Amino acid sequence: QVQLVESGGGLVQAGGSLRLSCAASGRTLNSYTMGWFRQVPGKERECVAAISWSGGSTYYADSVKGRFTISRDNAKNTVYLQMNSLKPEDTAVYYCAASRAIMTSVPSSYSYWGQGTQVTVSS
Repeated sequence: QVQLVESGGGLVQAGGSLRLSCAASGRTLNSYTMGWFRQVPGKERECVAAISWSGGSTYYADSVKGRFTISRDNAKNTVYLQMNSLKPEDTAVYYCAASRAIMTSVPSSYSYWGQGTQVTVSS
């Protein structure tokens, strides 16, 4: 079992930055693809970024390319999402998740999920 806990969410003005962290316990993350997802009420959960177990491959949704950066520190069992130039449409609950699959952005491929952290971007 892998337990994931997100932190770093909050309220920020448009154009601002936030850094989300996802700390894992139970197992080391160095064999898992890690993803950051977001969800707003009434919409499907979408993958905004994913990173391979080694950190050598990354995926970004078109809507966040050039603004968000995913990274991982396997020694600390932690994954990060640096979010810059935030927009009101980035407002959502953000979740981190772990998958045994190779570089997937499909939510059903992820076995472990955190509880989520709210990000609110004001205009």
